[in-house]
Amino acid sequence: MSSITLIGTGNMARAIGTLAVAGGNTVEVMGRDQTKADGLAEALGGGATAGKWAAVPAGDIVITALLYAGVVPVVAEYGDALAGKVIVDISNPFNATFDGLAHGEETSIAGEVAKVAPASASVVKAFNTIFRNVLEDGRPDVFMAGDDAQAKAAVAAFIESLGLRPLDAGGLKMAHWLEGMGLVTVALAGNGVGHWEFALGVDEFTG
Repeated sequence: MSSITLIGTGNMARAIGTLAVAGGNTVEVMGRDQTKADGLAEALGGGATAGKWAAVPAGDIVITALLYAGVVPVVAEYGDALAGKVIVDISNPFNATFDGLAHGEETSIAGEVAKVAPASASVVKAFNTIFRNVLEDGRPDVFMAGDDAQAKAAVAAFIESLGLRPLDAGGLKMAHWLEGMGLVTVALAGNGVGHWEFALGVDEFTG
């Protein structure tokens, strides 16, 4: 099983942490508000612990469960504490009208993370196309992207431990398009699908 650290104490941290504990993984929680980090670790149970903000994470896989604007600054703040870690960015950088990406160019939050992370760290984009309620109650496909094959294999193994199917979309440049998929998912929820109880996935037709 995997050893993970969740940076963040919000709904997605709780949802991923709950599945991680149920899957037999070792879980650490970090948050700027130590009381919230302690409380989430206690709520997750299963031996989950709370680390100190900006300390070296105990997990080999570090999931930044943060709003998009906070991801790059937090990774920069942690600095060398993330050396050798696999950093998983799950954020969606939507603009204010939810009809485009906030960065407005062909980059991604994961790509920007890679610029400020230690050279020995690896960055993977994952989980951003899944609504929190679906993650809690369903078994959606999890799209991911990254340049390091070993890091993606570690993240894929973690995803499988949650009872979910990892789908590799390619290199880290594809993180831009996964963020676009996140935008499409929100647009479908507000239009053609009309609710939030769904996820994008892949059906294979081999016959």
